[in-house]
Amino acid sequence: MFVAVISLAVMGALFGIILGIAGKKFAVENDPRVDKIIEIMPGANCGACGLAGCAVFAEAVVAGEVNPKLCTPGGAGLYEKIAAIMGTDAESYEERKVARLLCQGGVEQCRVLFDYKGVEDCHLALASFKGPKSCNYGCVRMGNCSRACPFGAIQMGADGLPVVDCYICTGCNKCVVECPQQTLKLIGVSHSVVVHCLNSDKGKDARLICSTACIKCKICEKNCPENAVHVEDFGSGTLAVIDYEKCTDCGICAAKCPTRAIQKNDSISEAVLLKIGKPKDEEPACQSCGLCKTV
Repeated sequence: MFVAVISLAVMGALFGIILGIAGKKFAVENDPRVDKIIEIMPGANCGACGLAGCAVFAEAVVAGEVNPKLCTPGGAGLYEKIAAIMGTDAESYEERKVARLLCQGGVEQCRVLFDYKGVEDCHLALASFKGPKSCNYGCVRMGNCSRACPFGAIQMGADGLPVVDCYICTGCNKCVVECPQQTLKLIGVSHSVVVHCLNSDKGKDARLICSTACIKCKICEKNCPENAVHVEDFGSGTLAVIDYEKCTDCGICAAKCPTRAIQKNDSISEAVLLKIGKPKDEEPACQSCGLCKTV
Protein backbone atom coordinates (compact mmCIF):
# COMPACT_ATOMS: atom_id res chain seq x y z
CA MET A 1 0.00 0.00 0.00
CA PHE A 2 2.79 2.37 1.00
CA VAL A 3 4.79 1.51 -2.13
CA ALA A 4 1.76 2.15 -4.34
CA VAL A 5 1.20 5.59 -2.81
CA ILE A 6 4.89 6.50 -3.22
CA SER A 7 4.82 5.27 -6.84
CA LEU A 8 1.75 7.37 -7.67
CA ALA A 9 3.33 10.42 -6.02
CA VAL A 10 6.55 9.99 -7.97
CA MET A 11 4.66 9.46 -11.25
CA GLY A 12 2.49 12.53 -10.55
CA ALA A 13 5.53 14.68 -9.86
CA LEU A 14 7.27 13.39 -12.98
CA PHE A 15 4.26 14.07 -15.21
CA GLY A 16 3.88 17.49 -13.62
CA ILE A 17 7.48 18.37 -14.45
CA ILE A 18 7.05 17.11 -18.02
CA LEU A 19 3.83 19.10 -18.50
CA GLY A 20 5.44 22.20 -17.00
CA ILE A 21 8.40 21.99 -19.38
CA ALA A 22 6.08 21.32 -22.36
CA GLY A 23 3.84 24.22 -21.36
CA LYS A 24 6.76 26.64 -21.36
CA LYS A 25 8.29 25.27 -24.55
CA PHE A 26 5.10 25.22 -26.61
CA ALA A 27 3.33 28.19 -24.99
CA VAL A 28 1.67 30.64 -27.38
CA GLU A 29 2.26 34.19 -26.21
CA ASN A 30 -0.82 36.39 -26.18
CA ASP A 31 -0.43 39.83 -27.68
CA PRO A 32 -1.04 42.26 -24.79
CA ARG A 33 -2.79 44.61 -27.23
CA VAL A 34 -5.67 42.12 -27.50
CA ASP A 35 -6.44 42.38 -23.77
CA LYS A 36 -6.16 46.18 -23.89
CA ILE A 37 -8.64 46.39 -26.77
CA ILE A 38 -11.05 43.97 -25.09
CA GLU A 39 -11.07 46.23 -22.02
CA ILE A 40 -12.25 49.25 -24.02
CA MET A 41 -14.76 47.42 -26.24
CA PRO A 42 -18.50 48.14 -25.78
CA GLY A 43 -19.04 44.56 -24.64
CA ALA A 44 -22.38 44.32 -26.42
CA ASN A 45 -21.37 41.24 -28.45
CA CYS A 46 -23.99 42.40 -30.95
CA GLY A 47 -22.38 40.83 -34.01
CA ALA A 48 -22.64 44.03 -36.08
CA CYS A 49 -18.98 43.54 -37.01
CA GLY A 50 -19.77 40.09 -38.41
CA LEU A 51 -17.68 38.29 -35.78
CA ALA A 52 -18.62 36.18 -32.78
CA GLY A 53 -18.20 38.72 -29.99
CA CYS A 54 -15.94 41.55 -28.89
CA ALA A 55 -13.03 39.29 -27.88
CA VAL A 56 -12.85 37.70 -31.34
CA PHE A 57 -13.10 41.16 -32.87
CA ALA A 58 -10.18 42.42 -30.75
CA GLU A 59 -8.01 39.50 -31.88
CA ALA A 60 -8.91 40.19 -35.51
CA VAL A 61 -8.04 43.89 -35.15
CA VAL A 62 -4.59 43.10 -33.72
CA ALA A 63 -4.05 40.52 -36.48
CA GLY A 64 -4.87 43.19 -39.06
CA GLU A 65 -7.80 41.16 -40.40
CA VAL A 66 -10.58 43.72 -39.81
CA ASN A 67 -11.05 47.47 -39.70
CA PRO A 68 -11.74 48.79 -36.16
CA LYS A 69 -14.67 50.80 -37.52
CA LEU A 70 -16.60 47.59 -38.14
CA CYS A 71 -17.52 48.00 -34.47
CA THR A 72 -20.22 50.56 -35.23
CA PRO A 73 -21.56 50.83 -31.64
CA GLY A 74 -18.09 51.93 -30.51
CA GLY A 75 -18.09 55.28 -32.22
CA ALA A 76 -15.20 57.71 -32.74
CA GLY A 77 -14.07 57.44 -29.12
CA LEU A 78 -13.37 53.73 -29.47
CA TYR A 79 -11.54 54.13 -32.79
CA GLU A 80 -9.20 56.71 -31.30
CA LYS A 81 -8.43 54.46 -28.33
CA ILE A 82 -7.75 51.47 -30.61
CA ALA A 83 -5.54 53.64 -32.80
CA ALA A 84 -3.52 54.65 -29.72
CA ILE A 85 -3.08 50.99 -28.73
CA MET A 86 -2.17 49.92 -32.27
CA GLY A 87 0.06 52.94 -32.91
CA THR A 88 -1.93 54.01 -35.96
CA ASP A 89 -3.99 57.01 -37.06
CA ALA A 90 -7.73 56.86 -36.33
CA GLU A 91 -8.43 58.97 -39.41
CA SER A 92 -7.19 56.14 -41.60
CA TYR A 93 -10.10 53.96 -40.50
CA GLU A 94 -13.19 53.86 -42.68
CA GLU A 95 -16.04 56.08 -41.50
CA ARG A 96 -18.97 54.60 -39.59
CA LYS A 97 -22.01 54.18 -41.82
CA VAL A 98 -25.69 54.51 -40.97
CA ALA A 99 -28.89 53.74 -42.85
CA ARG A 100 -30.47 56.56 -44.85
CA LEU A 101 -33.91 56.45 -46.46
CA LEU A 102 -33.82 57.34 -50.15
CA CYS A 103 -37.49 58.25 -50.36
CA GLN A 104 -39.83 61.02 -49.20
CA GLY A 105 -43.02 59.64 -50.68
CA GLY A 106 -45.16 59.89 -47.56
CA VAL A 107 -48.96 59.80 -47.40
CA GLU A 108 -49.23 63.46 -48.45
CA GLN A 109 -46.47 63.50 -51.07
CA CYS A 110 -47.15 60.39 -53.14
CA ARG A 111 -50.49 59.39 -54.66
CA VAL A 112 -52.09 56.13 -53.55
CA LEU A 113 -53.70 53.93 -56.19
CA PHE A 114 -55.80 51.72 -53.93
CA ASP A 115 -56.47 50.96 -50.28
CA TYR A 116 -54.33 47.98 -49.34
CA LYS A 117 -56.04 45.69 -46.81
CA GLY A 118 -53.58 42.79 -46.70
CA VAL A 119 -50.87 41.78 -44.26
CA GLU A 120 -48.53 44.67 -43.43
CA ASP A 121 -45.50 43.31 -45.22
CA CYS A 122 -43.57 45.12 -47.95
CA HIS A 123 -42.97 41.98 -50.01
CA LEU A 124 -46.62 40.91 -49.90
CA ALA A 125 -47.84 44.44 -50.66
CA LEU A 126 -45.65 44.61 -53.76
CA ALA A 127 -47.12 41.33 -54.95
CA SER A 128 -50.49 43.13 -55.23
CA PHE A 129 -50.20 45.18 -58.43
CA LYS A 130 -46.71 46.44 -57.40
CA GLY A 131 -48.06 47.96 -54.20
CA PRO A 132 -50.64 50.63 -53.34
CA LYS A 133 -48.41 53.63 -54.12
CA SER A 134 -48.30 55.20 -57.57
CA CYS A 135 -44.48 55.31 -57.40
CA ASN A 136 -42.88 51.98 -58.28
CA TYR A 137 -39.50 53.02 -56.86
CA GLY A 138 -40.26 54.31 -53.38
CA CYS A 139 -40.80 52.98 -49.87
CA VAL A 140 -43.80 50.66 -49.55
CA ARG A 141 -44.43 51.96 -45.99
CA MET A 142 -45.23 48.58 -44.41
CA GLY A 143 -42.45 48.65 -41.79
CA ASN A 144 -40.36 45.61 -42.65
CA CYS A 145 -37.18 47.60 -42.01
CA SER A 146 -38.36 48.69 -38.58
CA ARG A 147 -39.16 45.14 -37.57
CA ALA A 148 -35.83 43.87 -38.95
CA CYS A 149 -33.72 46.40 -37.00
CA PRO A 150 -32.27 44.62 -33.93
CA PHE A 151 -31.41 47.91 -32.21
CA GLY A 152 -34.73 49.76 -32.45
CA ALA A 153 -33.09 52.46 -34.57
CA ILE A 154 -35.96 52.61 -37.09
CA GLN A 155 -39.47 53.77 -36.19
CA MET A 156 -42.39 54.37 -38.52
CA GLY A 157 -43.26 58.06 -38.74
CA ALA A 158 -46.63 59.78 -38.95
CA ASP A 159 -46.22 60.09 -42.74
CA GLY A 160 -45.89 56.31 -43.06
CA LEU A 161 -42.17 56.38 -43.78
CA PRO A 162 -39.43 54.85 -41.61
CA VAL A 163 -37.33 57.29 -39.57
CA VAL A 164 -33.74 56.29 -38.75
CA ASP A 165 -32.08 57.51 -35.56
CA CYS A 166 -28.42 57.76 -36.60
CA TYR A 167 -27.30 57.81 -32.96
CA ILE A 168 -28.70 54.33 -32.43
CA CYS A 169 -28.14 52.84 -35.91
CA THR A 170 -25.10 50.53 -35.96
CA GLY A 171 -24.95 50.08 -39.73
CA CYS A 172 -25.59 46.35 -39.43
CA ASN A 173 -27.21 46.40 -42.92
CA LYS A 174 -30.20 44.23 -41.95
CA CYS A 175 -32.75 46.86 -42.96
CA VAL A 176 -31.01 47.33 -46.32
CA VAL A 177 -31.19 43.61 -47.02
CA GLU A 178 -34.84 43.42 -45.90
CA CYS A 179 -36.09 46.31 -48.07
CA PRO A 180 -37.46 44.93 -51.38
CA GLN A 181 -37.23 48.37 -53.01
CA GLN A 182 -33.67 49.09 -51.85
CA THR A 183 -34.80 52.46 -50.51
CA LEU A 184 -32.36 52.19 -47.60
CA LYS A 185 -28.64 52.67 -48.08
CA LEU A 186 -25.65 52.79 -45.74
CA ILE A 187 -23.94 56.18 -45.98
CA GLY A 188 -21.10 57.67 -43.95
CA VAL A 189 -22.51 59.26 -40.82
CA SER A 190 -20.83 62.61 -41.55
CA HIS A 191 -22.66 62.94 -44.88
CA SER A 192 -25.99 64.58 -44.10
CA VAL A 193 -26.84 65.67 -47.66
CA VAL A 194 -28.84 62.91 -49.34
CA VAL A 195 -30.89 62.48 -52.53
CA HIS A 196 -34.17 61.17 -51.13
CA CYS A 197 -35.53 59.79 -54.38
CA LEU A 198 -35.00 56.72 -56.56
CA ASN A 199 -37.48 57.58 -59.32
CA SER A 200 -35.48 57.50 -62.55
CA ASP A 201 -38.47 58.39 -64.78
CA LYS A 202 -38.54 61.64 -66.72
CA GLY A 203 -38.94 64.69 -64.50
CA LYS A 204 -42.53 65.54 -65.45
CA ASP A 205 -43.65 61.92 -65.02
CA ALA A 206 -41.93 61.60 -61.64
CA ARG A 207 -43.46 64.86 -60.38
CA LEU A 208 -46.97 63.75 -61.39
CA ILE A 209 -46.93 60.93 -58.88
CA CYS A 210 -44.80 62.46 -56.10
CA SER A 211 -44.37 66.10 -55.12
CA THR A 212 -40.84 65.54 -53.76
CA ALA A 213 -39.48 63.52 -56.69
CA CYS A 214 -36.22 64.37 -58.46
CA ILE A 215 -37.18 66.11 -61.72
CA LYS A 216 -33.69 65.95 -63.27
CA CYS A 217 -33.52 69.74 -63.64
CA LYS A 218 -29.75 69.77 -62.96
CA ILE A 219 -30.01 72.83 -60.70
CA CYS A 220 -28.10 70.88 -58.04
CA GLU A 221 -25.41 70.02 -60.56
CA LYS A 222 -25.01 73.62 -61.70
CA ASN A 223 -24.78 75.03 -58.17
CA CYS A 224 -22.47 72.49 -56.51
CA PRO A 225 -19.10 74.23 -55.86
CA GLU A 226 -17.30 70.89 -55.60
CA ASN A 227 -18.74 69.26 -58.75
CA ALA A 228 -19.98 66.48 -56.46
CA VAL A 229 -23.55 66.01 -57.71
CA HIS A 230 -24.63 65.07 -61.23
CA VAL A 231 -27.77 63.92 -62.97
CA GLU A 232 -26.57 60.68 -64.51
CA ASP A 233 -27.77 57.34 -65.82
CA PHE A 234 -29.57 55.44 -63.10
CA GLY A 235 -31.77 52.37 -63.48
CA SER A 236 -33.95 52.78 -66.55
CA GLY A 237 -33.49 56.55 -66.71
CA THR A 238 -31.55 59.27 -64.88
CA LEU A 239 -31.30 60.62 -61.33
CA ALA A 240 -29.30 63.10 -59.27
CA VAL A 241 -26.41 61.21 -57.65
CA ILE A 242 -23.97 62.55 -55.05
CA ASP A 243 -20.28 61.64 -55.12
CA TYR A 244 -19.40 61.52 -51.42
CA GLU A 245 -15.70 61.48 -52.20
CA LYS A 246 -16.09 65.09 -53.34
CA CYS A 247 -19.09 66.26 -51.30
CA THR A 248 -18.23 68.64 -48.45
CA ASP A 249 -21.75 68.61 -46.99
CA CYS A 250 -22.24 72.32 -47.67
CA GLY A 251 -25.95 71.82 -48.39
CA ILE A 252 -26.14 74.22 -51.35
CA CYS A 253 -27.70 71.59 -53.60
CA ALA A 254 -30.35 70.91 -50.95
CA ALA A 255 -31.15 74.60 -50.65
CA LYS A 256 -31.48 74.99 -54.42
CA CYS A 257 -33.47 71.81 -55.16
CA PRO A 258 -36.97 72.98 -56.27
CA THR A 259 -38.77 69.81 -55.12
CA ARG A 260 -36.68 69.23 -51.96
CA ALA A 261 -35.69 65.83 -53.33
CA ILE A 262 -32.22 66.60 -51.95
CA GLN A 263 -32.11 67.46 -48.28
CA LYS A 264 -29.56 68.14 -45.59
CA ASN A 265 -30.65 65.77 -42.85
CA ASP A 266 -30.73 66.41 -39.14
CA SER A 267 -29.21 63.41 -37.36
CA ILE A 268 -29.81 64.74 -33.85
CA SER A 269 -31.88 62.28 -31.85
CA GLU A 270 -34.18 64.97 -30.44
CA ALA A 271 -35.23 66.04 -33.93
CA VAL A 272 -35.72 62.41 -34.93
CA LEU A 273 -37.92 61.82 -31.89
CA LEU A 274 -40.09 64.78 -32.87
CA LYS A 275 -40.52 63.39 -36.38
CA ILE A 276 -41.99 60.17 -35.02
CA GLY A 277 -44.34 62.01 -32.69
CA LYS A 278 -42.53 61.54 -29.35
CA PRO A 279 -42.12 64.35 -26.80
CA LYS A 280 -38.72 66.05 -26.47
CA ASP A 281 -38.09 64.82 -22.96
CA GLU A 282 -38.65 61.16 -23.83
CA GLU A 283 -35.26 59.49 -24.21
CA PRO A 284 -34.79 56.45 -26.46
CA ALA A 285 -34.71 53.17 -24.57
CA CYS A 286 -31.38 51.44 -23.98
CA GLN A 287 -30.51 49.21 -26.92
CA SER A 288 -27.66 47.43 -25.08
CA CYS A 289 -25.18 48.66 -27.69
CA GLY A 290 -22.61 49.44 -25.01
CA LEU A 291 -21.83 52.85 -26.47
CA CYS A 292 -21.98 54.52 -23.05
CA LYS A 293 -19.03 52.42 -21.88
CA THR A 294 -16.73 53.89 -24.51
CA VAL A 295 -17.45 57.57 -23.83
